[in-house]
Amino acid sequence: MERAIFAGGCFWCMVKPFDSLPGIESVISGYTGGSTENPTYLEVKSGKTGHTEAVEIIFDPTLISYRELVEIYWQQTDPTDAFGQFEDRGSSYRPVIYYFDELQKKIAEKSRADLQTSGRFDQPIVTQIEPASVFYPAETEHQEYYQRNPENYQKNAERRKKFIAEFW
Repeated sequence: MERAIFAGGCFWCMVKPFDSLPGIESVISGYTGGSTENPTYLEVKSGKTGHTEAVEIIFDPTLISYRELVEIYWQQTDPTDAFGQFEDRGSSYRPVIYYFDELQKKIAEKSRADLQTSGRFDQPIVTQIEPASVFYPAETEHQEYYQRNPENYQKNAERRKKFIAEFW
């Protein structure tokens, strides 16, 4: 099994696109990239911890590749918005691809460059690509949120869905 970590705004909306794909062992909502140890949801949301809301994906690379995961990731975010995603604003919601090794870094960088030259967006692609650091799983109430709270999930995902429909 391998790991991937992606930040793309609210982690509630980042779980579902990956959750049921063949080769996905788990998708965990959590926090990463900051300096506060064992942060809470409220601490991260405040923007003072340096962490982003993210998902950690454990996957079988013989069934789904990291490259495929990166391509799915792009289709869940607005890669031209560095200051949050959709309804969620601030540094804790910024888009980031975290990499674990040089191969993941190269795949992410090439994919970002390809997206920039594709002409799909008329603004620069600003999604960051950063080394992975400690990943802290979020509190239990944030895990599998879309399954346990479908009405609230749908309400929170509206702008994201409209964007995806327009650009992808």
